[in-house]
Amino acid sequence: MTDATRSLAARARDLARQLDATLLPAVPVPRRANGDVHADAQDAYAEWMARQPVGGVAVWAHTGRGLHLDAQTRDHVLATWRRALRPPAIIVAGCGVPAHGAPLPSDPRTRTDGVIRRTLEMAQAARAGGATALLVHPPAQLAALPDAPGRVLAVHDALAEAGLPLIAFLLYERASGLEYDDALLDEVLALPHVAGVKLATLNSVMRFQGVADHMSANHPDRVLITGEDRFLGYSLMAGARCALIGMGAARTAMQCALVQAAATDDAATLVRLTRACDRLALATFVEPMEGYIRRMLWVLVEDGIIPEEASHDPVGPPLDSNDRTRVTRAVHALDTLA
Repeated sequence: MTDATRSLAARARDLARQLDATLLPAVPVPRRANGDVHADAQDAYAEWMARQPVGGVAVWAHTGRGLHLDAQTRDHVLATWRRALRPPAIIVAGCGVPAHGAPLPSDPRTRTDGVIRRTLEMAQAARAGGATALLVHPPAQLAALPDAPGRVLAVHDALAEAGLPLIAFLLYERASGLEYDDALLDEVLALPHVAGVKLATLNSVMRFQGVADHMSANHPDRVLITGEDRFLGYSLMAGARCALIGMGAARTAMQCALVQAAATDDAATLVRLTRACDRLALATFVEPMEGYIRRMLWVLVEDGIIPEEASHDPVGPPLDSNDRTRVTRAVHALDTLA
């Protein structure tokens, strides 16, 4: 192991410890109906979030439509958050294959090389912009190739070149196109520059329990990060030590308090805030599931943090007035629950 590898491995272990008992909201990008970033709303949102008791934020993640933003927009978004959040706040940046760009070749080796190159380019841009760590989007472009697990591992291995600790991302197949099995997750977590894994199964409590138990026994120095918006409280009780969730994008202090209650075994607060967070999730993380991003933007509108005109998600599905009404009612109900 080289000195550079040892240094990066040490930073990954430090990051795992720093993430303990924290909430990192996966932040959306306030956008106008035409898809442009609403710059004033972006600034106001970042300034508001900087006053919340968060450990940091995650940008360019699924909630932030990171793979659907062009490079200039990604740089602008990261710069906004880097200005608003001062160290030691953590900024995790998603990296993967952006949706914009030339099609990947069909030849397995050339396609794998292309996925590595594009993911590394995004990772290097994140480091240049001041990111603390990387969240690796599952490379669905490799799912159908021979030895897909080996190719996925190669992507994570190559990202050491970016010089930032990694967080792996086990995301359910419908959303990711490539859900890692236990054997692949073991290999990824064994890489020295990997700090831990974000686990987002959507609705598989059994899978979460299995991964949590396995990590406790086999990867105790890696951090298990919950991405389970629909069973956030239970996932913290089941072994997660950190939350990186889209639901954390709004009503953030409530969810920070839930993470702290789990970490300190404050049972009464944990139960009360789990009920409140579940009420919010029932209104925002529902089918069509990809609509959750705009629903979270609506929560920010209801709380007066961004204007209505900044609550668009051009990549998401159309939502109707019933969706909006459900969100509005849930937000008002939170005032009596949290």
